[in-house]
Amino acid sequence: VLQWLHKAECLFINGTEKLRLVVRFIYNREEFLMFDSDVGHFVGFTPLGEKNAKKWNSDPAIMEFMRAHVDRCRHNYRIVAPITVERR
Repeated sequence: VLQWLHKAECLFINGTEKLRLVVRFIYNREEFLMFDSDVGHFVGFTPLGEKNAKKWNSDPAIMEFMRAHVDRCRHNYRIVAPITVERR
């Protein structure tokens, strides 16, 4: 059995004042590649991850897509906050 997992986490601190996006790429329970908006680029943890990180970091379209993903997190927060964060 082979497992591929792509996990995106939008981490909010004090509403949308401080926002961090972490996207993890996992194959067979091993994280091999990660994008962290605080770092601003992909980081590889295995030989395959390092190869992909180098390729994706040099592609302006992919980097722009990842930076725009941060804005999507901010947009989604405004939609779900009334039913999650502000719920009593």
